[in-house]
Amino acid sequence: MRTHDQWNTRAETGADIPAIREINLTAFGTPHEADLVDALRADPSWIDGLSIVVTDEDGEPVGHALLTRCHIGDTPALCLAPVAVRPGLQRSGAGSAAVRAALRAAGDMGERYVVVLGHPAYYPRFGFGRASAHGIGLTIDVPDEALMALALDDTHPLPAGTVRYAVPFGI
Repeated sequence: MRTHDQWNTRAETGADIPAIREINLTAFGTPHEADLVDALRADPSWIDGLSIVVTDEDGEPVGHALLTRCHIGDTPALCLAPVAVRPGLQRSGAGSAAVRAALRAAGDMGERYVVVLGHPAYYPRFGFGRASAHGIGLTIDVPDEALMALALDDTHPLPAGTVRYAVPFGI
């Protein structure tokens, strides 16, 4: 089995759109996340270069991670969602490779902050910590440990505030 440092990652291209939809459909078992990605692609929150695919040895996408614009209070930030891997390759490091590549690309673009609403046992490996410890919250009730945040640049600590997601999230 491959390890996370052996996966190939790159920004999505137009040719990847059907594969990304299929990855999200099969990974989540419902159309919600696939529809969300499609809606975000048409939204002003979309940032070219921050939709990352993980490819197999044949160059076929097998995983996906997406960062889109959100705000923490009035401060621009990014939202990590969704992250998906084809079911047969989950727990292979493909998802981690996609997340690491997305965070690296965001940092290279000068982005400073990322929030994620996700599994509290998974995202801390990338440096995410409990958002509430920094005064970051949501307008909806979620388990405190599920909302996490990350500063991509140590010289800019996380701002406090309420996360405002892109319209397609419905939050």
